[in-house]
Amino acid sequence: MLDRTIPFYNTIMKCSEYSPGRAELLDGFSIVPYRRGYEKEWARLECAIGDFGSLDEAEKYFIQTYLQDPKQFGNILFLLNGEREVVGSCIAWRDSRGKRSVSSLHWLVVREKYQGMGLGRALCTAVMNIYAERGALPVYIHTQPWSWKAVLLYLSLGFRLQKTDTFSRYENEYAKALAELRKFVSGERYEMLLRSAED
Repeated sequence: MLDRTIPFYNTIMKCSEYSPGRAELLDGFSIVPYRRGYEKEWARLECAIGDFGSLDEAEKYFIQTYLQDPKQFGNILFLLNGEREVVGSCIAWRDSRGKRSVSSLHWLVVREKYQGMGLGRALCTAVMNIYAERGALPVYIHTQPWSWKAVLLYLSLGFRLQKTDTFSRYENEYAKALAELRKFVSGERYEMLLRSAED
């Protein structure tokens, strides 16, 4: 479970160079695009980690944000276990940046029972492959210090912390976010975050 006692600061990351890779999955797992009814499964995943106050609120958000254009359904990926249950999700989307739009990775989530098995990396890789195949780099991510494990995952995939750059309506809180991240990541990984940072 995410430790939401860690202060929330807008943390912006960007990946400008990426080569498609294989989404490595354990036997029995698969990644599939959105199918009718998966909005309810997405709501369960997000409520389980505290991102929404109710299943109804989460489902309405998902429908209003992601299901208005059927052409986009292939960008909404779901992770299934061997019993064909939805146990994770990640979305390839676009957000505004000034007067234009940019690629952005949304809502990486894996059910707690299945974390630490490389499945989040597989989901991210599948989403990044969508962008790479379309020539749709750079890709932005909005995250926060309480998701520090995900921050390290993004770093390993080629994302870099942004000191000033941002997108959508997010205020970049780089300095405050970095101060919090320093409390939870090893010295070596913290140095990697520092070296990755760019304006």
